[in-house]
Amino acid sequence: MHEDAVRFLSQPVQAQPGSPLRVAVYSRIAEAIRNDLLKPGSMIPTETELGADMKVSRTVVREALMLLEEDGLIRARRGVGRFVSDTLPRIGIERIRPFEEVLGGPGQHLEIKRVLRERQPASEFVAPGVGVEPGSDCWLWESVLIRDGEAIAHLQENVSAQPVSLGSRPAAPLDIEDDAGATLLATLTKQLGRQPGPGECQISLSQVGPSRAKLLDLRPSDPVLVLTQYVRHANRPFYLAKCLIAARAGHLSVMQSLQS
Repeated sequence: MHEDAVRFLSQPVQAQPGSPLRVAVYSRIAEAIRNDLLKPGSMIPTETELGADMKVSRTVVREALMLLEEDGLIRARRGVGRFVSDTLPRIGIERIRPFEEVLGGPGQHLEIKRVLRERQPASEFVAPGVGVEPGSDCWLWESVLIRDGEAIAHLQENVSAQPVSLGSRPAAPLDIEDDAGATLLATLTKQLGRQPGPGECQISLSQVGPSRAKLLDLRPSDPVLVLTQYVRHANRPFYLAKCLIAARAGHLSVMQSLQS
């Protein structure tokens, strides 16, 4: 194993408040895999070695390794050991990313169909998510995400239309140009020159309802996964999105579920 990986894995881990220790061990090993410190196909240290390096019990390490195997990051060969998977699963919503990246995939064509783009007064729900008072102007971008010719998600994105101060810059309105080929978050990321964050994504289940059912070619009573994404930037509320995902979208990786 490369000395950078040894050094990275040999640091003691500590659980975050409200989160089990196995999640901290999981995160440490997953980060080493995602950052290519542990190469695809390489053998990872034993439970005993990892426990000694991270100053945790073998039981905690074993639980973390089970989770890593469930999520497709590692694979076990009976009587030999555990290895980093040759092909890693696609990252899901555990990282802040535009929804076209979350729902797209290799060899798939994903189209952003803009349904609405307008300034409107911020509702009681939207206002705190974008850092303005209720009734203040905000941008609403509404889109349907179409993958390989099939509508899979309905997306509503909000950001303040008021002058915004980002870091050391003086407050100014965001100059957002819509080329109709990207989501609002992708457009903002391009304008800012970096990904905004940190953020939080809340997950729930609901029915699609009459108006959105027409856009997604569903029945109003059909279930949808609802992802509500709050993103901060320059230490203030910045962006709010609600994405309704139809069952036909298929598998979606949600690593946050390990925090429960």
